[in-house]
Amino acid sequence: MIDQSANIHPSAVVETGARIGPNCRIGAFCVVGPKVVLGANVELKNHVSIAGETSIGDGSRIWPFASIGSEPQDLKFDGEDSQIEIGKNNHIREYATVNPGTDGGGGVTRIGDNNLVMMYVHVAHDCQIGNSIVLANAVQIAGHVVIGDNAVLGGQSGVHQYCRVGKGAMIGAGAVVVNDVIPYGSVISPRGTLGGLNLIGLKRRGADKVQMNELRRVYKSLFSGEGALLERAKSLQAEASGNPLVLDLLEFVLSNSDRSFCTPQ
Repeated sequence: MIDQSANIHPSAVVETGARIGPNCRIGAFCVVGPKVVLGANVELKNHVSIAGETSIGDGSRIWPFASIGSEPQDLKFDGEDSQIEIGKNNHIREYATVNPGTDGGGGVTRIGDNNLVMMYVHVAHDCQIGNSIVLANAVQIAGHVVIGDNAVLGGQSGVHQYCRVGKGAMIGAGAVVVNDVIPYGSVISPRGTLGGLNLIGLKRRGADKVQMNELRRVYKSLFSGEGALLERAKSLQAEASGNPLVLDLLEFVLSNSDRSFCTPQ
């Protein structure tokens, strides 16, 4: 079903069954598959390929040669039904790729709202990407990765499969993340050591100064002192106030994960 207000270039291919919302703009030589759903005001610039069971939310814009919804790069994939869910107001730039989920990872790759996905970024199968995230040029996200809201990943950085990147974290350009990154953490060096807290990002988002100071104190206590990391986290959680930044950090550390953590050098 194609809304009558949609503007589709004559050279574009929109297959029967696709659902195209109001005021969508589909540029020259785009290809839209039969199970694709585009919300209102979605713009495909030109030469964009949208395949599979892919939904894209209102106001999102996709630049030339992006490929979304092609089969995942997973040798275990056997043609099972799987989806991509992309939220509202996302900007997905040239040559970016997003793969759908697999049976082994829940079957859905998700990208939230208000994200900037720059050129040559790859988001692999079964990833769960939050809101207001920046993935700079050539960031490579392996399968089953979870990235929290407001995280920023610098150019040519990479994240190993099954890793979690906490909300508000900053991954430096070229870093390779092979362990979980705490919320508001700042990762540096080629092999992803923790270089402190992403205080600049918190300031830009108007975080309370008192809460930031408490977060710094908890961070120092978490990564120093007696006992194992999880023991220190439990002790700090028992003492924690209602500071949401601190609670984000401690809940992340104490939640279940198959990976260890990025730690300071």
